[in-house]
Amino acid sequence: MNIVLDLLLLPLIIIYSYLESLLKFFIPRKKKSVAGEIVLVTGAGHGIGRLTAYEFAKQKSKLILWDINKRGVEETATECRKLGVMVHAYVVDCSNREEIYSAVSQVQKEVGDVSILVNNAGAIFPADLLSTKDEEITKTFEVNILGHFWITKALLPSMMKRNYGHIVTVASVCGHGVIPYLIPYCSSKFAAVGFHRALTTELEALGKTGIKTSCLCPVFVNTGFTKNPSTRLWPVLETDEVARSLIDGILTNKKMIFVPSYINITLILEKFLPERALAAISRVQNIQFEAVVGHKTKMK
Repeated sequence: MNIVLDLLLLPLIIIYSYLESLLKFFIPRKKKSVAGEIVLVTGAGHGIGRLTAYEFAKQKSKLILWDINKRGVEETATECRKLGVMVHAYVVDCSNREEIYSAVSQVQKEVGDVSILVNNAGAIFPADLLSTKDEEITKTFEVNILGHFWITKALLPSMMKRNYGHIVTVASVCGHGVIPYLIPYCSSKFAAVGFHRALTTELEALGKTGIKTSCLCPVFVNTGFTKNPSTRLWPVLETDEVARSLIDGILTNKKMIFVPSYINITLILEKFLPERALAAISRVQNIQFEAVVGHKTKMK
């Protein structure tokens, strides 16, 4: 198409997009059914993964649960089965590429093609950079982002063949803004947000619009992985609240799911504020949690 015509149409498309978004804000989106869908949740033995599995069980989905913790994933499976759904639990290390590929092959043989993937497994090691062990940095990236690549690559072909599915990336508000003493974690979550956005764009470019994508970005969640978190501006979220927001976002095909939703506004404002103002906001927030600083555990 002629570039002049494209440029003339651009303002109209922008205005239409804003009006469409405003309309959707006031009119509830129609929710899709996931009953009978084969759903794979990684990191399902604890925290957000466990509660997300419960939410899908309530929706009568068929569940495939992965976790490195055998006891945890089996406990989740037992609770989900009480809701009358089919559940398959597997012990899988989401930092191990070969183990992931092997587990996907086993799932496809024993259960079938996964239609909804929730990449939730995560690792976090609160510490200043010099106190963070090399293997902790490696593990953070292996679980928080590289695992997303391997699992998605393994499951995507069947989704593309049918032009149907949903890929969920569990990231964090730390994938949009940074916090001291979480450099590897923040970096991996920035990568996860980028993975989601790039994958979304690529699927659209390939014409696979039947495959939906969502990215979950909550603030601090009380999962126990970060000890004694607190902040003066954000709430410390409970896992059930986050899981409900996630399932609602999936059912409405929402691409970016912020919890709480107003965090999105804060992140937009940060793009326009000077560094001195951002530093002042950081002091007001007064984010606190236990971290290893100078090889000693302290609140930071």
